[in-house]
Amino acid sequence: MSAILAISVGNSRTQLGRFEEGSAEIVASECIPNSQVELIVERAAHHFEALVDETAVVALASVNDSMAHGLVARLEGRLATSITRIGRDLSAPISTRLDPRTQTGIDRLLCATAAYRVLKQACVVVDCGTAITVDFVDGEGTYHGGAIAPGAQLQLDALHDGTDALPRVAFAVPDKDSFGRNTEQAMLQGVYQGIRGLVHRLVEQYAEAQGAFPVVVATGGDAATILEHEECVDRIVPDLVLMGIAAAVEAGLVDEGTDEE
Repeated sequence: MSAILAISVGNSRTQLGRFEEGSAEIVASECIPNSQVELIVERAAHHFEALVDETAVVALASVNDSMAHGLVARLEGRLATSITRIGRDLSAPISTRLDPRTQTGIDRLLCATAAYRVLKQACVVVDCGTAITVDFVDGEGTYHGGAIAPGAQLQLDALHDGTDALPRVAFAVPDKDSFGRNTEQAMLQGVYQGIRGLVHRLVEQYAEAQGAFPVVVATGGDAATILEHEECVDRIVPDLVLMGIAAAVEAGLVDEGTDEE
């Protein structure tokens, strides 16, 4: 596998990850708010230069096209190389069982790809970011889709924006007290416990559908905060989407080699 700089542009944050030549393991990664475009470009340049490989691939996946469009132009100018777009130049290397005309977020497909690639068994992938997604991959590595819900901060913002009296609250783990004894704590309890309950119920639903409990992998910026001590979650992998990008690049290079033969 070539050296890869993987870039995932989310709704509120951009992840950068560096993979050395011949290794599927991530060497370094970081997550930067989308508001700090200059820093994203500078850190991407740092990781690209650290690869010291003329054949290094810069691959980007995005669920935020308005952000990605400008960022790609800036990166291609700064790095003096073309950017491979996952979802346009390369597909996520996973089979799906979805409605024919549906358009699934590339981040969901890449996370599913990476999770199955490591586990080689049925699994549930929970992504806790701006939105919460809970997706199922069967034992043959086929992606079945899942559920989408508002993320923690989005829920809190909606409570503030949609009511007259509820305050604007930044997401955090609520107090250990079982009861929200003030408005802010009541809002945090509702959102925090609601997401945990959502994940737990969907995992049960998927287990009922397949006849056994799958391995549950969580990722995303809020995964550790919300799900670290949730008993149904087996592991938290912060860089899952970056691993999926690397898998897509590797699969694309294999396909190119096959075509050349």
